[in-house]
Amino acid sequence: MRLGVCYYPEHWPESWWADDAKRMSDLGITQVRIAEFCWSRIEPHPGQLCWDWLDRAVESLARARLQIVMCTPTATPPKWLVDRHPDMLAVGADGGTRAFGSRRHYDFSSDAYLEEARRITTLYAERYGSHPAVIAWQTDNEYGCHDTVVSYSPGAVRRFRLWLEERYGTIESLNERWGNVFWSMEYRSFSEIDAPAATVTEASPAHRLDYKRFASDEVVRFNRMQCEILRAHSPGRAIAHNFMLFFTEFDHYDVAADLDVATWDSYPIGALEMFWFEPEVKRRWLRTGHPDFTGFHHDLYRGMSRQPFWVMEQQPGPVNWARWNPAPRPGMVRLWSHEVFAHGGEVVSYFRWRQAPFAQEQMHAGLNTPDRQLDLGGREAQQVAAEIAQLPAHADADVRSSAREAVHSSTRVALVFDYQARWLLQVQPQGADFDYLRQSYEWYGALRSLGLDVDIVSSHVSSLDAYALVIVPSLPVVPSTLVEALARTSAQVLLAPRCGSKVEAVRIPAELPPGNLRRLMPIRVWRVESLRPLVQDVVQYGGKRYACVHWREHLDLEPGAGPVALPEVVPEAVFEDGGSPAVVKAGRVRYLAGWFDAAMQRALLTAAASDAGLAVHRLPEGLRLRRRGHLLYAFNYDDVTHPVPAEACAGASWLVGGVQVPPQGVSIASFDGG
Repeated sequence: MRLGVCYYPEHWPESWWADDAKRMSDLGITQVRIAEFCWSRIEPHPGQLCWDWLDRAVESLARARLQIVMCTPTATPPKWLVDRHPDMLAVGADGGTRAFGSRRHYDFSSDAYLEEARRITTLYAERYGSHPAVIAWQTDNEYGCHDTVVSYSPGAVRRFRLWLEERYGTIESLNERWGNVFWSMEYRSFSEIDAPAATVTEASPAHRLDYKRFASDEVVRFNRMQCEILRAHSPGRAIAHNFMLFFTEFDHYDVAADLDVATWDSYPIGALEMFWFEPEVKRRWLRTGHPDFTGFHHDLYRGMSRQPFWVMEQQPGPVNWARWNPAPRPGMVRLWSHEVFAHGGEVVSYFRWRQAPFAQEQMHAGLNTPDRQLDLGGREAQQVAAEIAQLPAHADADVRSSAREAVHSSTRVALVFDYQARWLLQVQPQGADFDYLRQSYEWYGALRSLGLDVDIVSSHVSSLDAYALVIVPSLPVVPSTLVEALARTSAQVLLAPRCGSKVEAVRIPAELPPGNLRRLMPIRVWRVESLRPLVQDVVQYGGKRYACVHWREHLDLEPGAGPVALPEVVPEAVFEDGGSPAVVKAGRVRYLAGWFDAAMQRALLTAAASDAGLAVHRLPEGLRLRRRGHLLYAFNYDDVTHPVPAEACAGASWLVGGVQVPPQGVSIASFDGG
């Protein structure tokens, strides 16, 4: 467990650098990220390379015994490069070209920019790849931020046609798979296919989904190019990228496959403002962020990281980019920091060392104010460093060998998360408020509210044998590998509505949903409907009445209809307006014929956890627990003190805090007396 910070020596007088480095070290920081936005300083004119200032900055940090994460600068190509290659700029769906003047002004499909990025990455790697202070690399910065994954440029369309030809082989195959006989959309050759933009009404859903898949693959190509260069010139150093919060425009699993460390940028308060949460929820968690927000992302990125994940940018105070930007409550920076470690993370790196007094982010707080005084976030980071030093040595060893192994040894619940499910349900939601990301998050929050630790896993997982309970939010296209894993596991399984509702080319399965999941449960979804906001169909379950919202399905039960003998399908919950099944169970598998309210989600999970032999602890709304090896962490997002349930901490000794967790407080206990 260690602390880091993001630092921009090019923003400050060189006379400050040595003092900054000493103060970082004195604060308890051991790792510093630099250089992701300084291409114009490294190469002010084409081919004129100015390394001297960055060399001196690196040496200043190294003298203070700080480890360096060096970044490639490709997120901000300089103006002269744009002027030299104007076709490197991305084009929006409206046909407008994205202009120079901020950041991320490049098209992933630009061959010219790919070569320039290859050149500058190689120069960076050759210069600093063997420097003893450089212990890791970050590729680019926040791929896709500001809606920059998808481009509709001529270059992107050209590469899309090649991508389609490789995928489908013949135009006849594409026409058949896409269903282009509909509305006379058939093509004679791949060269006739354009991007799915500016059509009179809805473009083909298969066309739209494939364009998203293609755009994601372009991000993978760009990142892989940098990883290959860095591995060649800087062997033994970890390679990372900083992903973002609730961002799904490319498949992060595919990008992470080329990395050593998946990192993400944690801004809990700014993000609360930007997403679907109701006004009363935003008011409740205005200065803390939602209690499940950071945990969801920690578990998501831990699941795709080869080594223990990092937070590359941790919010230390108010940000500048949300519609409203309140300050964190005192104690929250400390809480967020410990929460990273509780979920198996290795590094918390704060953004940034000092608040900039100029340019676009001048209203974004740092660990220090612009006048070089330690801010509240800086003091809390210092406290975290001291508390880490008090923890037993095995706290690090628990996750040191392998992120996945350590997680699976202590976590019995898996939630399946799939980026392509998000894209397909954006392309064809069938209801304006059917949001896959929101549904996944709600199931995650319901699990955490019961005191359960969660692994978030890919839909392409080959084995689920480590788990006692598996939750599958709406997964329209179910990979055959997942069907096999679900069939083999002895875990209790909950399948959300719309699972198995499509095949890969965005068609309804010939045998109707749930498609290939009929191998687990012989049912037939013959009708679906989406529900307007405030419409709630009543469901009876366990002698109580609950609400179905957003989505409802109508099922036929088909005993014995599967390819092998299956357990009897038993209705567990029914819709009150006619008695049709709302939840059915066959052996250890449940299928949910609706999107249910939070109370019913918890009731279903309590029943499934009991069937799985898992103990649950119904927690107060603001209290969350997390196990890391021998340690138990408790986090209180609330404004009142909450006790840790006695059965959850029986036999533990408290290392930080105690059983009563104060508002915005953290308690840490050990189960081995260490």
